[in-house]
Formats: sequence, structure tokens, C-alpha cells
Amino acid sequence: MSTKPTRVLVLTCSTRPGALGPVVAQWLTETVASRAAALGVELVPVALGELNLPFLDEEEHPSSGVYQQEHTRRWSAIVDAADGFIVVTPEYNYGMPATLKNALDYLSREWAWKPIGFVSYGNTSAGTRSVQHAKQVVTTLRLVPVGATVAIRIGEAVESGQLRPDATRDATGLGLLDEVVRVAHALRPLRERGRVGALSGPLPGSYVRRLTPDDAAEVTVLQRCCWVDEAVVNDTLAIPALHESLEEVRDWLEAWHVTGIWLDGRLLGMVRARRDGTDWHIGRLAVVPDLRGHGLGRWLLRTAETSAGPDCRRVLLSTGAKSLRNIDLYRSEGYQSDSLDRPDGTTRLTKDISVRQR
Repeated sequence: MSTKPTRVLVLTCSTRPGALGPVVAQWLTETVASRAAALGVELVPVALGELNLPFLDEEEHPSSGVYQQEHTRRWSAIVDAADGFIVVTPEYNYGMPATLKNALDYLSREWAWKPIGFVSYGNTSAGTRSVQHAKQVVTTLRLVPVGATVAIRIGEAVESGQLRPDATRDATGLGLLDEVVRVAHALRPLRERGRVGALSGPLPGSYVRRLTPDDAAEVTVLQRCCWVDEAVVNDTLAIPALHESLEEVRDWLEAWHVTGIWLDGRLLGMVRARRDGTDWHIGRLAVVPDLRGHGLGRWLLRTAETSAGPDCRRVLLSTGAKSLRNIDLYRSEGYQSDSLDRPDGTTRLTKDISVRQR
């Protein structure tokens, strides 16, 4: 679940003047456009011939991620931002075009754990041998080929340089998009684990990264499940975390530094922090109910504290005045209550960090 659109690149491989590839790619994008909109998919057409990628000219191995050439860095950014691919390819001498092989060879990490589907065209085999050739390569890059394919036999499907109308082919194209999107969603946890900036987390297999506005849906769900208990204990529903809209969550994800713990694509916990003068404010410390008592809350709290700047003098946080479990945790970490009579039913706790920062 994410509020970020699923981005699918439609790669047109042939660079031969007058090739059928652009016609096929146009048919595909026009045919699936409505379904893509309904699925929250952003279709991005990319013609390999317009990328101006020479034969691989990087000194370092692609797995290093060290790119010296501007064209490589540009291609890396395009592929890295994608969640899946549909390749429109001809068949040349029983195989895929050199342009496709070269484009694949340029990169490594950027391809991993993303689905790839194929629309092939040709004569005798309708391009299917090109697809079989490509599958041997893409699986090495940890791309995941989907089962659905579109194979177009030129002699039967083309008239005056255009594709004849074909309801069956249209339905197959829609099925291809559907499968690419389903697999993209299923593989998202694996892509998340490999994101640049993700660090190992406190549980085996977990990882930690900064949350962004694109994570608003997961954060909203986490808040709903975590603050119900707070509402019950404090006998109030006037808790912002229970009522915030996706837009409101996006807004504060933009404004605060928010750390999240993930496991297999599931957001297990989070904490947010930001500076106000010489104070370091910590809030929205949350851990999924089924993993409470495993030290995640304490780990998040300490992680948020270490992010305080060297000139911050104290840490501030708030919790419900009747949330005794939370208060016990904070006091065990050196916090002291400075008010128990706040009008909103919360108590504020502080921790002096001026000595530690010296």
C-alpha cells in the first residue's frame, strides 16, 4: 500500500528507421491508458534510440553503482524510479536487439525485484524467440518476467504500416498490464529492502529509513492501529493521530524528520523529531501492537534522541496523562514530567541533554 503511483516504463527497443516498434508501443499505451489510470499506474514511454546510450563504456562494473558517464547516470535515474517494465521488442536473428541487451547491461541494482513483461513482434515466431532470449538475461539482473505476453505476427496484424484492430490483442494487452502491476505490488518489499539509504534495523531482517510523504498511507494505518489504545486508556477520541487525513499526514511527513522500521514491506514502527530553538521535539512514537514489548519503542526513542543537534539543550515529548506504560518507558530513559495538568489531557516530559552534548 502506497500513495505513490506505480510507475511502469514502456521500453521501445528498435532503433531501425521505419521500424514497427513505435506503432506497437503507441497501440499498447493507448489501449491500456484507461486501465492504467484506474490502477493508479503512471505509464512512461521510453525509446531506447532517444537515450543515446553508446555500447557500454563505464570503467567500473555496473554492480558497483559508480557511474562516470552522464548518459549512464541519466539512464540509472530513469530505471531506478520505475516499479516495472513492459518491453516492446522485435526479434533479430532468433534474439533480442543489441539495443536492449546494451541497455540492460549498463545497470544492476536499479533493475532488481521489478516485474518485466514483453510485447514482441516478428514474422514466423511473432518475436517470441526474442523474448525467450531476453528472459535468460533479465533473470540474472533479478528482474521478474511475468507470464502474460503479447506476440504480434506482422503478416497477420499489420496493414499499411499500422496495426489492424484486434479485440483479442487489446484484451491481452490489458492482461499484461494487470499482471505487471500485481507483481510490482508483490515485489515491493524486496525493492524497499534494497533502497539506497536503508540501514539494518533492530529485528532480524528489518531495515530502517527516513519516511517521506509517499509513505502517508502506511503511516496513517499505523497511527490508527496504535492510538486506539491511547484513546481507550485516556477516555478521549480527541487524538489527532486518529483523525488526520492523508494530506495532513503528508504535510507533517514533509516537515518532520521521521524514522521508520520496516520488515518485508510492513511498517512496524516510527518516530518523528524536529528542532525548535534549543529544544528537540520527539513525537508520534508508535509500534504495531503485535510487536510491543520487543524493545522497538525504546530503540526508536534512542534513535530520535541521537539525531538532536549539538546545540540542543533538552528533549521534549508528550503522551496521554493516563498512558502509564508510556510514561514508565520515558522515565526509565531519563525523562521527567514537567506538567500533569495540561488542558488537552496530556503530560509533557523533558530530558536534559546539555551535559551529554558538551
